[in-house]
Amino acid sequence: MDISRHLMRYQDELIAFRRDFHQHPELGMQEFRTAEKVADYLNACGMEVARMNVTGVVGLLRGEHPGPTLLLRADMDALPIQEENEIPHKSVNDGVMHACGHDAHTAMLMVAAKILAGAKETLKGNIKFVFEPNEENVGALAMIKEGVMENPRVDACMGLHIWNQIDTGKVGITPGPVMAGMEHFDLTIKGRGGHTAAPQSAVDPILAAAAVIQGVQVIQTREIDVQKEPALIMFGKIQGGTASNVIPDSVTLSGTLRYLFDGPAESPDNPKKRLERVVSHICAAHRTEYILDFLYGHPALVNHPEMTDLIRSVASSALSPSPEIISFVTLAGEDFSEFAARAPGVFCLVGAGKSGKKNYPHHHPCFDFDEDAMQTGTELFVRGALHFFDQAGKLNFMKKGVV
Repeated sequence: MDISRHLMRYQDELIAFRRDFHQHPELGMQEFRTAEKVADYLNACGMEVARMNVTGVVGLLRGEHPGPTLLLRADMDALPIQEENEIPHKSVNDGVMHACGHDAHTAMLMVAAKILAGAKETLKGNIKFVFEPNEENVGALAMIKEGVMENPRVDACMGLHIWNQIDTGKVGITPGPVMAGMEHFDLTIKGRGGHTAAPQSAVDPILAAAAVIQGVQVIQTREIDVQKEPALIMFGKIQGGTASNVIPDSVTLSGTLRYLFDGPAESPDNPKKRLERVVSHICAAHRTEYILDFLYGHPALVNHPEMTDLIRSVASSALSPSPEIISFVTLAGEDFSEFAARAPGVFCLVGAGKSGKKNYPHHHPCFDFDEDAMQTGTELFVRGALHFFDQAGKLNFMKKGVV
C-alpha cells in the first residue's frame, strides 16, 4: 500500500472534515451531528458500525487474516467556550468551541480508517476505531462498561493528541506516565455558625478552609519528588457564608487533583490518600468535621514500554517528513488512560505549534493550531497500526497473553 499517496489524496478531505467539525462544535453527550457524520463515513468504508454511550461511535474493521485486535481512539466533544478567533470556519454555536483539538482528532481517525480499510485483505487482525464522546468528563468509562474492549477483545490501544506547546515537526512519544491522573473533588468543612463578634462561641469553617488550602500545598512541595511524580492540588471554587457578620455552619471547596503517580490505589502514597490524610488532621485541629467527595476522574496515562518503542520506531523511520521525536510529559489530563489501563497502550503528542506565531494554550478562546500537524497524526495512526500487526508476534505482552 502506498500510504503517502493515499495521505496526499485525502488531504483536502481531512482539512474539510476538521473545519466542518470546528464550525459545528457540540458539547459532551450532545455530539449528535458529529456522530452521524462519523457513522455514515465508517459505513461507507465497509465497517461494522455500532453506537455506544449515546453519541459514541465504534467502527470494527475485520482483517482477512486472524490476529490481535488494536483499538484506535479519537475524541469528539467540544468545550463551553465562546470562540474569539476570526476565521472562515469559526464556531456558529454560541458558547461552544473546539478549543482542544478534538475536531482534528476525529478528522484524522476518520481518514486513517478509510486508508486502513483499503488494507483489509492483508490485515492480520482487527481494528476498532473508537470515536469517544464526552472525553472532558471521562466518556471512556461508559464505553468500557458497554463492552468496547470486548467482542473481539482488545489486545492493545493507541491514541494521540495535537499539542500546541510542541512545535510542528516534533512528536512526543515517551514511556511511562505521560499525562496526569485527575480527580475532581468537593470538600465540605462543617463547623458551628455564630456571630463574628463572638467567634469563641462558634467553630469557624472558613478558618479551617483557609488552613486546608494552605496546608495541602505541603503534599506537592514537601512530600513528593517533583521530578519523578509531580502533583498539583488546585482549588477553583469556594462557597460559604451569607453575610459579612455571620460565621457560617459550613464551607465547600471544589478543586482538581492532578498527578503522575503510577501505583496501587490503596497505597498511602497515592495522592488521593495523601490529600485526605492532610485534610483530616487539619480539620481535627480546627474542631471541624469534613466530607471529601471525589466526583469523577481517571488514572494517570501510562505508556506501555513495548508499545512506546514500536510507535517510536515508526515515527522515526517511516513518517515523511520524519519528525523529531522528543520526550514530553504534562499534568494535563486525558481519559485515554482508562483504555490504556486495560490493554497495553501508547499515547502520542503531535506537535502543532505554529512557527513564528503566538500559540494560545488549549482551552483558550483563541486556540488554533497548524493544520499540517494533521497529516503527521493521520500517518502515525495508519503506519502505527500496520506496524503493530507486523510486530505483534514479537511483543512480549502478546506472547504472554497479557492485556
